[in-house]
Formats: sequence, structure tokens, C-alpha cells
Amino acid sequence: MIYEVQTLTAPDTWENTWTDSLDDTPVKFDTYQAAQAELQDHLRAMDYAVKQGYLEDYNPADYRIKRL
Repeated sequence: MIYEVQTLTAPDTWENTWTDSLDDTPVKFDTYQAAQAELQDHLRAMDYAVKQGYLEDYNPADYRIKRL
């Protein structure tokens, strides 16, 4: 099965906003665990950005893993 990390965007739409930096294709994962690991890394980076004052705030609930 294939999975992707989706972000809640306006107006209340879930979409895959993560792209491969080499070719701009949407990032997809072969396993739920791989998607979950990437999402956890992303959320840790977001926490760090908030603590450092680079980002005002974010909502972890704005991210989800979706099976395609």
C-alpha cells in the first residue's frame, strides 16, 4: 500500500503538499511506518522552530497520514 502525509489547507481541504526537492513530485511512502517517521521528524522540526522564535505556532492536528 502507498501512503502520503497530508496537510489541512484552506478551505478545509486535505492535500499532499510535500514534494521531492529533486523533481517536484509528491512524496509518497511504501509503509505507514515510513510516513509516520517522516511526519514525526517534521513535527519535531516545527517544535524547534517555535522554540527558537522562527515560527509563531502550528497545529499538529493539521497533518495526517492517508492511505492511497
